[in-house]
Parts: sequence; C-alpha cells; structure tokens
Amino acid sequence: MGRKRQLKMKPVGLEHLEQYNQLLRYVFQVTDRELHQIGWEEQEIIRAKSPVLRQADVWGWFDGDQLISQVAVYPLQVRIFKQTYDMGGLTGVGTYPEYSNQGLMHKLLYQALENMRKQNQSISYLYPYSIPYYRRKGWEIISDKITYEINDYQLPKNKQVSGEVARVDVESEPVKRAYERFIQQTHGAMVRSDLAWNEYWLWDPEDMMAAVYYNEEGEPDGYVLYRIADEIFHIKDMIFVNEEARSGLWNFISAHFSMISKVIGNIFTDEPLAFLLEDADIKETISPYFMARIVDLERFISQYPFKPDKETREWTFTLDDPLLSWNQGVFTLRITPQGKGEVIRALQKSSDKIDIQSMTTMLLGYKRPHYLHKIGRISCSPDTVEMLEDAIEQQTPYFSDYF
Repeated sequence: MGRKRQLKMKPVGLEHLEQYNQLLRYVFQVTDRELHQIGWEEQEIIRAKSPVLRQADVWGWFDGDQLISQVAVYPLQVRIFKQTYDMGGLTGVGTYPEYSNQGLMHKLLYQALENMRKQNQSISYLYPYSIPYYRRKGWEIISDKITYEINDYQLPKNKQVSGEVARVDVESEPVKRAYERFIQQTHGAMVRSDLAWNEYWLWDPEDMMAAVYYNEEGEPDGYVLYRIADEIFHIKDMIFVNEEARSGLWNFISAHFSMISKVIGNIFTDEPLAFLLEDADIKETISPYFMARIVDLERFISQYPFKPDKETREWTFTLDDPLLSWNQGVFTLRITPQGKGEVIRALQKSSDKIDIQSMTTMLLGYKRPHYLHKIGRISCSPDTVEMLEDAIEQQTPYFSDYF
C-alpha cells in the first residue's frame, strides 16, 4: 500500500516559488527547448514569477510539504463601458494528475472567488485551457481573437496622413501612453499596471519591436507591436484611436514590402480586416479568446452604466450560479432614467430565468439579449428582451492581454 495522503489547503507564499513553477511547467508542458526559443532560462522564469506571489492571491493544496494543486488571482483592472472595474485575473491553475478527480480544484476556485468578493473584485477574467470546464464553474466567453494572413501583394497602398511613425523600444513610455489613450475609448480592455505589462510581455521573444504613430500634436495615437522572422511580419497587436492612425501604421507595415512575403497578425475585436483591404481575399481565422464571470452581481450592477431612458425599468428574474450562493436566487434589477442600476433580492418567485454565464456575456456585450433569448439562454417575455436590448450598450469587448 502507498503512503497515506495528508492534504491541506492554504496560501502559497514566496517560500513555495520553486514548487509553484514546477507545477506550472508540468501541467502546461513547458519544455526547456521552448524556454530557450524565447530566450529564457529556468531561473529567469522563477524570478519572473516572484512578483506574482508577492502581489497575487495564491492558494494551493499541499500533501505534507509538497504543493500539488494551485490557483492564482492577479489584482487587475478592466474598463467596462468607460467604467474602471477591479478584476480578479485567474491564472496558474493546475493539479498533478495523480491528485485529480478529488474535488481539489473546485474548492480552490470557490476560495479564489470568495477572496475576490472580499477584495471588491466583482468580475473575473481568465484564459481557458478548457472552455467546458470553466463554463461549468460559471465563466463564459466574452472576447474573440482573429488571426489573419496577408500576402505581400495584398498589402494596402500608401495613404496620405498628417502624422508620422517612429520605431521605439517596446517597453518605452510612448507605447504605454498610446495604450492608456486607447483604453479610454475601448470597452473590455485591461488597465495595465506594472504587473499586467510584465505578464503581457512575458512569453514574447526578445526580438519584439514597436512602431508608434504620432499625430500632428506629437501625441501617440496608436502602435503596432511586431517581429520579423523568415520573411514574415508577425504582428502581436495593433491599436489606434482613429482611422488616420490605422492608416499610418499600415503605411509603415506596407513599407516592408521588399523584405517580407506575408503578414501574420492578430485582431482582438469583432472587426475582420478583409473588408478594409482592396484585395479582400485573405485568410482569417476566428477563435474564442478570454472568458469572464461576474463574481458579485450586486456590486457589479451598482457600477454598471446602462443607457438612459425616459422612465425607470425593472426586471425580476431567477439567477443560477453553479458555485456562488450569493449570486443564486430571485433578484430585481432596477434601472433609473439616468442609467444607474441596482440589484436587490426579491421576495416573490419568478419564471424568468438566466444563469451567471449568460448574464456575464450579455452585460459585457459579447452576445446580445435577442440572441441569448433565441437560443434559450434567457427565459423572459419579448418585452423584457426589448428592454434589455435598449438598456445595454452595443460594443463587443477588446482584450489582447494574456496572463
């Protein structure tokens, strides 16, 4: 017989940093070869994750002194319809296979969500390694990633712009300033703290470059983050606050015509690139990217900006949450004419139904009330659907970060 396991759940501290890293590498199968390809050494990874354990809320299961299951929550912020929300970024999720199917991760996720609520993080984002698994825990898809390929002869022709493009260091202030200006008008995006910027660059090769578009006043209106390898212009991300900045950045990319055979890039909104090109016969692939879940509905709604109307609107519904009791039951949503929302527990029963996954993707604008009602994810009257359509802004989330 094997030894008796002595399992205990507790916080993971700096003294467990090496075990934390070993578990991550085992679960996600990060090899030495992959680390070397992006210029990393083992000890550098461990040092890079040190700030995570200092700043994040990390919990794990221990078998004696051995860390065998873990989850980390980063203290982050996101912009939701021009409001800044405290967000719990879930990451570092993993369990050694010999300890699976014992409910360890279920309890860790509950602990993480309970701690998020105490920290006033009313929403949580994560990158899903299993969409079905996280859906069962209350998360839902809220953003997409479009990958495109453009041949050199399909690149857009040069357009006249009033500003200019300059190449800068990827971690320079102009890059950060351009991003700060961009997120003021962009829904769903990360407010990048030092921790968020560190995670954003963590797995990129050392040869990443940046080009910033400056307008006539010298303000950075956008950037393209890229690398060139094997005659391919790889775009990590491109942002812009107006169409002139977009044109200026594409002028810069097209200027590499003689150096490259194609451009491969990413778009993190629902706007395919093909329509904007004269030769629109390009390859585009869309895939789900990030998931989110509302942690505390009452707090989330108290900050949420609904569209104004002439009169007060109300909806009483039954909410289902697979993990969190405080999100379960009958609630009444009340929206003032000014667009201020409030959720309170209702005493009466309601045949109207929605789950926390559908509520999250609806309020973040990824899927509209009409569509969710059509596919049976919301049970309510047609009048209620129309009310929700009128009350919720129409803008799908942009999210290009990774943690």
